[in-house]
Amino acid sequence: MNILVINAGSSSIKTVLYRQDGESLVRVLSCSAINIGQERASIDVTKDDTPISTPTPLSNHTDALSAIMSALGGLVADIGVVAHRIVYGGEKYFQPTDITDEVVTDLMALSDFDPQHAPLSLAIITALRTQQPTLRQVACFDTSYFHDIPQLAQVIPIPKKYRDAGIRRYGYHGLSYQYLSDTFGELAGEGARRGRVIYAHLGSGSSMAATLNGVPIDMTMGLTPTSGLMMGSRTGDVDPSLAWVLAKKTGLSLDDYQRMINQESGLLAVSEVSTDMYTLLQQQASNPQAALAVELFCYQARKAIGSLAATIGGLDSLIFSGGMGEQSAEIRRRICEGLEFLGITIDSAANERHDRLISSLDSKAGVHVLPTDESISIARSITQTKTTKG
Repeated sequence: MNILVINAGSSSIKTVLYRQDGESLVRVLSCSAINIGQERASIDVTKDDTPISTPTPLSNHTDALSAIMSALGGLVADIGVVAHRIVYGGEKYFQPTDITDEVVTDLMALSDFDPQHAPLSLAIITALRTQQPTLRQVACFDTSYFHDIPQLAQVIPIPKKYRDAGIRRYGYHGLSYQYLSDTFGELAGEGARRGRVIYAHLGSGSSMAATLNGVPIDMTMGLTPTSGLMMGSRTGDVDPSLAWVLAKKTGLSLDDYQRMINQESGLLAVSEVSTDMYTLLQQQASNPQAALAVELFCYQARKAIGSLAATIGGLDSLIFSGGMGEQSAEIRRRICEGLEFLGITIDSAANERHDRLISSLDSKAGVHVLPTDESISIARSITQTKTTKG
């Protein structure tokens, strides 16, 4: 059986095709639609480590999906299942779930929790169901990893009638954390994986999660993916009364507030330059606002590590991943500075080389760099977990 994994972003659709070979999954190729709705739109295909980029007009995600299926060509006929990354599953959906009319209706009702991704994923699902009605589609949820997290990490202290309606801390980036946990166990051993571990998924969307005995104990993201750390264009945690204050002082509507905290805040708002950390690092020496944005991000990350360490009784291993976590030696260094009280010291040379282990020989906690791979995590969940019927 071939499995096509689809991950929809705000301006991209990333797909990876896997062939199931016994108990193994073999990556056949990746095919992505990039810069959807922009002049620089393209279809990028990588097969046998050879990337080919073809400029292609892509006005929306439905057009992009059609272009991807066309690029896959004859391989489409061999696809047995399409697996979608769905950010939010709520209380009801926490296992891979076959997509039916009922599931689509439920996901539409849940889309307010993830307005940046959910409508796009649903558009792709609907288009595929129309084009290939017999093709099996499965939803895999980013919130699944944290579904059974301890109650203390779930509860939001608001009236019970709202909590009973499903308002709780859910956590996100779970498909990434599942992959990182599995990979860390393979590389460092099961004993290390079951220790006191903090995973830092740092990209345009950033979060952290703390695990003990191999299971999640707490995380930075809560009810929605806007919460937790400051991100590229998202606020992260802010004062709960901010919406009320802005409404009273400026007349800001709820819709405008939602757009502001998701698309106009974070690194972009503080720097007034960009959501991209690489750009800010290049400009920090000459632009005080860019420098402030970088420092604030690292400061919040250090605070989060200290807070999460308290939930698991200390720290044995810190894992960096995501775009910034994997690629920026400076961000890793600046986050780790000041964490000596947790036993963290890093080897500067190893950090600059982006080694998998960057902690120094005398560091009491191991500091690691692991590339994440949500797509293989999704594909594994299809083959290793009995799917739920929608």
